[in-house]
Amino acid sequence: MNDDSPVLRIGGRPVARYVTRPALPDRLSPRPYLHPVTTLAGTAVTELAPADHTHHLGVGVAVPDVEGHNFWGGRTYVRDRGPTELDNHGTQRHSGFRLREPEGFVEELRWTAAGTELLRERRTVTAVALTGTAWALDFAFSLTNVTARALTIGSPATNGRPGAAYGGFFWRARRERDAPRVFTADAEGEEAAHARPADWLALAGAGWTLVLAGATAETRRDPWFVRAAEYPGVGSSLAHDRRLTVEAGDTFTRRVVTVVADGTLDRTGAAGLVREAVSP
Repeated sequence: MNDDSPVLRIGGRPVARYVTRPALPDRLSPRPYLHPVTTLAGTAVTELAPADHTHHLGVGVAVPDVEGHNFWGGRTYVRDRGPTELDNHGTQRHSGFRLREPEGFVEELRWTAAGTELLRERRTVTAVALTGTAWALDFAFSLTNVTARALTIGSPATNGRPGAAYGGFFWRARRERDAPRVFTADAEGEEAAHARPADWLALAGAGWTLVLAGATAETRRDPWFVRAAEYPGVGSSLAHDRRLTVEAGDTFTRRVVTVVADGTLDRTGAAGLVREAVSP
């Protein structure tokens, strides 16, 4: 395990690599990410900088609008103009690990833009053993406003683009010939699951399944942002229909636990693994 790319392991088996200091152009909003993330059988279930969206970086935290600064990468959605190339990209800078073990770590990060630190983050990531064919990635982050004034977090949806409330925890999944199946406990398909809260949401591809679950009350209230037909990706929406305000000195926390399974799970199997993964 080196300083820049610690590897998470389950029973000695590598299941994810974490890159803390990626060499990326400013346009991609440089930030730490997990890639590749794999099933226990070795199937990769993430993508890094795919041709369709080069700013999608495996698994991590990405926010398109923090007081007008882009921590998502790519173009910025501007009201009445649409997606626009702007010189407004921020950077999430790794400042150190408070804890590092084979199965996970606790990391400190600083979110800076235009030479100013806006947010300070504590990120806790753990690989959790579940069964012989499934494990879970437990990903929590707490963001603190370190400025002297309130900050607001937005999304393209809050800036005028309907259905595009992305921003927060985000998982860019494996792209295959066919789009993955999307389902929750009571909804089927991308359209039915998108922009709605649910205790858990699954993407099932060819021989693999991801089941994402909100593990705090706040995360469970956040609607899911889902893409399957255009590209496979899912995340929780911090700013769905209104901007999220973070007062000076205040902290907010989100936690998403993702089951990473070999094979194609049904609803019963997905729900059972989520209960095991999220249980205290």
